[in-house]
Amino acid sequence: MSTTTVRNISAQQKPLQTGFTAATTSQEIMKGVDLNGKIAIVTGGYSGIGLETVRSLAKAGAKVIVPVRSTISEEIFSEYAGNVEVASMDLLNPASIDSFSAQFLASGRPLHLLINNAGIMANPLYRDARGFESQFATNHLGHYQLTIRLWDALKKANGARVVNLSSLGHRFSDIIYSDPNFETTPYDKWRAYGQSKTANILFSLYLDKAGKELDIRSYAVHPGRIIDTNLKKYMSQEELIRMGALDADGNINKNNGSFYKTIEQGAATTLFCATSQLLNNIGGVYCEDNDVSAVVDETADIIKMTNGVLPYAVDFNNAEKLWDLSYELTGVTL
Repeated sequence: MSTTTVRNISAQQKPLQTGFTAATTSQEIMKGVDLNGKIAIVTGGYSGIGLETVRSLAKAGAKVIVPVRSTISEEIFSEYAGNVEVASMDLLNPASIDSFSAQFLASGRPLHLLINNAGIMANPLYRDARGFESQFATNHLGHYQLTIRLWDALKKANGARVVNLSSLGHRFSDIIYSDPNFETTPYDKWRAYGQSKTANILFSLYLDKAGKELDIRSYAVHPGRIIDTNLKKYMSQEELIRMGALDADGNINKNNGSFYKTIEQGAATTLFCATSQLLNNIGGVYCEDNDVSAVVDETADIIKMTNGVLPYAVDFNNAEKLWDLSYELTGVTL
């Protein structure tokens, strides 16, 4: 006898019909947006859609802090050099996260936008010093700890937003609560990636409830499929060809042109969630293509799934379980 899971899903998780599309660019989203006096932190803001996000925010007048693991050339921010700071932080190193956060808090500045953009995908099994699986540790636990440590600065903004970069890849796995670090479960790089991306959505959901009364709203974002980023570095050319991302000669498959986004299109939904007035009274939602996503059927064929969010990823009961697990693993909570 089969049973149906009863989901606790927000009524806000439905499209707004914003008028934007998958082809909308960061420039179109930011047209007329004035961020003078605002302060933002963007993890992974030195390449790909993170870099486009930083440039767009800085161009609109925001002061943007970019945490990095190792030395980078600040020339990439030269056009907006006065509006961009680079600081040291490693998402796999809890002490590094605490040090970065303490330095920011010591500056006394409010934090209006926290964009948790950095991430890794489909890498071989690697564990951090705590024994945590690297995709879950980097994509979720590191950003969880960073957000909690910066909570006082978010409160000080008197109106802040947290944007967590998730993915359609959440379809590959719910949270493996009994073994999130693959200690006994055979490691599957896509299942591990899917778990971490589901975590980004559930974290956004719980965080929004925690911050709503303080005017701290939170969103999860699927940026779309973008080939020209470092996220694919662990994937072989053969895998990318098999996926249809590259043609037989190893070039971007132009026959799938409408299926993939440019970096400017990929950064657009992040910027939409960070700045759009259409979301002023909405939070804790998963967005894609510059709108709130629809919830798809629990029994959807994930291989054919091209958009939408699965119910387990926007179930508040699930979000509570993940919050408790994150606290158990990190020892950090509000």
